[in-house]
Amino acid sequence: MAGGKRPNQRTVEMCVSKKMIERRLLLPPLAAARVLSVSQRKLWSMTFEDDPGLPYIRCGRLVRYAVFDLEAWIRSQRKGG
Repeated sequence: MAGGKRPNQRTVEMCVSKKMIERRLLLPPLAAARVLSVSQRKLWSMTFEDDPGLPYIRCGRLVRYAVFDLEAWIRSQRKGG
């Protein structure tokens, strides 16, 4: 965000494109929310709920999500046949 300007929707979509996500080990919250098809607010509540929430990694003040952990969490949520 150079100059304090917010990125437009196209810029955000380009940043979280599938190719880019496949190359990253850690995702920022916006990209993780897109991968899970939820809002950032829902992602935050899923991360910090009392039940075993989404695994996350703290990098100083930043919260990041490992692609491998998100995939494992998705598999663990599968219900039924």
